[in-house]
Amino acid sequence: MPRILAIDYGTKRTGLAVTDPLQLIAQSLATVPTGDVFGFLKKYFDEEEVELIVVGLPLYPDGNPAQIAPLVDKFVKQLNKEFPHLPVAMQDERYSSETAKDFILKSGARRKKRRDKSLVDKVSAAIILEDYMKSTGRWS
Repeated sequence: MPRILAIDYGTKRTGLAVTDPLQLIAQSLATVPTGDVFGFLKKYFDEEEVELIVVGLPLYPDGNPAQIAPLVDKFVKQLNKEFPHLPVAMQDERYSSETAKDFILKSGARRKKRRDKSLVDKVSAAIILEDYMKSTGRWS
């Protein structure tokens, strides 16, 4: 069974997460400089079978698109162009970064690790992926 890959797009760094091949577990994969994302994805897709890309949809708490939303839209259009065989789904990512920071704090990570923004990005991607899996009924 192919994996599902989630993306937490950022202007500087982009967090990535994937399911295991059985789609039972979501796990952080990597944080990549945003300019290198497409090269990373091409290499990853050559090595792993992926059936779906989930991209975090940046919304304000009131449900309106966040300031970065037009950049995410442009990114998704580029994903569709580069990987036309892979469907792209959007998942509300409200509070994913705050949830990731809280998770990292509760994990007992040292102060230096808690300040590592690349760790927050890839944990956020895993949270987006978990939320997608729950919202689509793939997980209960």
